[in-house]
Amino acid sequence: MFIFDLNKKNYKKIHFIGIGGVSMSGIAKLLISHGYIVSGSDRENSSMLENLKNSGAKICIGQKADNIKNPDLVVYTDAILPDNEELIAANKTSVPVVTRGVFLGALMRNYLHSIAVSGSHGKSTTTSMLSKILVNSPVNPSILLGGKLDEIEGNVLCGGREYLLTEACEFKANILNYYPSMAIILNIDEDHLDFYKNLNHIVNTFIGYMKNLDENSKAIINIDDKNCIPLLDHIRGKIITFSMESYDATYKIENISFDDMGRPEFDLMSKDMGKQHFQLNIIGRHNIYNATAAIIAAYETGIDVDIIRKSLKEYKNLHRRMEILGNVDGATIMTDYGHHPVEIKATLKALAEHKKSRIIAVFQPHTYSRTKHLLDDFSNAFYDADEVVVTEIYAAREKFDPEIHSKDLVKKLKENNVNACYIKTFEEAKDYLLGHLKKDDLIITTGCGNPNVLAQMIVDEGMLKTHN
Repeated sequence: MFIFDLNKKNYKKIHFIGIGGVSMSGIAKLLISHGYIVSGSDRENSSMLENLKNSGAKICIGQKADNIKNPDLVVYTDAILPDNEELIAANKTSVPVVTRGVFLGALMRNYLHSIAVSGSHGKSTTTSMLSKILVNSPVNPSILLGGKLDEIEGNVLCGGREYLLTEACEFKANILNYYPSMAIILNIDEDHLDFYKNLNHIVNTFIGYMKNLDENSKAIINIDDKNCIPLLDHIRGKIITFSMESYDATYKIENISFDDMGRPEFDLMSKDMGKQHFQLNIIGRHNIYNATAAIIAAYETGIDVDIIRKSLKEYKNLHRRMEILGNVDGATIMTDYGHHPVEIKATLKALAEHKKSRIIAVFQPHTYSRTKHLLDDFSNAFYDADEVVVTEIYAAREKFDPEIHSKDLVKKLKENNVNACYIKTFEEAKDYLLGHLKKDDLIITTGCGNPNVLAQMIVDEGMLKTHN
């Protein structure tokens, strides 16, 4: 097992390959705050890299062998392929070379209380909700987020050594490297099928993760998700369940209602907490589950219920989570991170319940493997949109796959009587949408690549036309 001790500083100089990613940049900044010498590389510059430079990190643009300059430790992200020349050079040295998952697992063990949020959907929202609560509480947490939250001015908060809150993604079975004192499991669904064989493989990986938890740990599990049920028999610590459907749950969600904007309020009942009422400032039934997990984690940590209630009522979405970027000719331009059929379907359903005119969804598929394996699911995810524009697949960590194309999804959507078209580039999509807008339309760009760029292009050009 790889050991990393923040106090001993046995690795003073740490180099990150792929440092610009949201998780890697957060870890790097946290280490800088503890006095480590940090360097790293990425393919192109970004605001996160500029932030790291300003914090004292040495950044290289481009991933080359000569970026490796006598580090004590090298950490690389899952997006880095084995043929990456910088990684090859790192492996030729005598220093440890570990994945981000292995390093994060080792980092967690430095904190008295480590809270890890997992699940196929809702990780970032739940973690950011809990971040809001913890920041408003007497504790001094360190936080690693998968998005940008205004309350912590970004994706990382360099706090004390007692509490660490982080997302715990299951990609490449990284969760098997984690041993938190509190584990939250929101749901388990088919995803990352470029790594996992099938859903059963994913469930078994989560079971392995549960076996990591010791007798003093707490596991918070959504038992409305049938794929989470098998985990319960493998938890040695305290099992805490929550549900809308089961009265056997530790925490029961009751009396759900929505205001005119689609924002939910609900009661949460438990033996210890009694019945407590909560209101959310964001829309969607699915966010009740996310909020509930955050409430339970905070309450089980010892946070006062009134602080929890006030924090959730004030909470605003992470950037790129149903984020409104602007208004063009009376139409609202929104962007979202949803990239899985379940997430997209939930978002569009929430928006459709209170729409004034058309919903135009612009989808950038993420990875060839996800698009191919979940093609049928994607084709059934857009029924609540009045029109769907599909752009080119964002390859991310994958090489070109000739067996799948965005046009395949468009064909499937049309077969399902969904009004859909393929537009290759953001520039073409921007021009099409600006020429297509009507008052009270809602345009939402979605995907975990960079569809937010397209949304901002629409807003910027729309504002330019208005001023001219």
